[in-house]
Amino acid sequence: MIFTWIKYGKPDVSMCLNASLAGLVAITAPCDVTDCLGAAIIGAVAGLLVVFGVWFLDYKLRIDDPVGAVAVHCLNGIWGTIAVGLFATTSAPGNDELVGLFYGGGFKLLGIQLVGFASVAAWTAVTITITFIVIKALFGLRVSEEEETIGLDATEHGLTSAYAGFSIMDISNTMMMEVNEKTLLESPGEPENIVPFEGTPAPTTGMSKVVIIARLSKYDALRKAMNDLGVTGMTVTQVMGCGIQKGAGSMYRGVEVDATLIPKVKVEVVVSNIPVQDVIDAAKKTLYTGNIGDGKIFVYNVSKVVKIRTGEEDFAALQDVE
Repeated sequence: MIFTWIKYGKPDVSMCLNASLAGLVAITAPCDVTDCLGAAIIGAVAGLLVVFGVWFLDYKLRIDDPVGAVAVHCLNGIWGTIAVGLFATTSAPGNDELVGLFYGGGFKLLGIQLVGFASVAAWTAVTITITFIVIKALFGLRVSEEEETIGLDATEHGLTSAYAGFSIMDISNTMMMEVNEKTLLESPGEPENIVPFEGTPAPTTGMSKVVIIARLSKYDALRKAMNDLGVTGMTVTQVMGCGIQKGAGSMYRGVEVDATLIPKVKVEVVVSNIPVQDVIDAAKKTLYTGNIGDGKIFVYNVSKVVKIRTGEEDFAALQDVE
């Protein structure tokens, strides 16, 4: 904690927790041959090593390790193995033979530990390379880009989310939306009880807000389609929702899990000089699959726009130029 506080200007709680795990990993090999002083030094080095390992993998090797597993288990596993050759002492209960370098035992035990580390590393490198080559040839090592966007919880396990706290699940069926006599499932024809509008209609400003609700996996394609059309500004929100088909059920361990609310992405754009129909056509072309859940498009008239920083209004407020 002190090291991350000094290095980054604030204590990093997650790094401190990883450092405690790193200490446990590092002391595993020498736990029966070291004394209290040696154990404290091994743990302190492990705590610093995990910080360095995370930085080295993320910023130098550019390897995605979001939980710091390599820094915790690999680097500190190596460090703990080597530490046996440095801190082994006969003062540790039950150890009458092994003596490390720092306790007058010379380089013999350290050399044995280094050979052991090199042997395990070589064996692991060879076997895991063969394993990965076979997996790549038979199944492939990566999922598709679309599956990455949707998430493996859905594509591999058939769940909306494996983490209940991050997904709205209708466990008690209290959010179920039932079809009733007011649900319009067919063409309305002529409305019978239409309520006439009273008042002055809002003037047309030439500005329109287009709201597009679509599958999460289609977001990148939709963003590119909007950009190609000339739409440079948008608001994107990850939302949960369903239509009258009430979402989709999925099976988990033989039991149907109801997921009434399905993860979606909501893209909102306001256009003025770009025809609204062009935006609609581009979105429909990009999002169409022919299956339930392709999404919906809503169009609203925008009565006024104000850019807070400059005070510009309406069409001028929508321009990106300074």
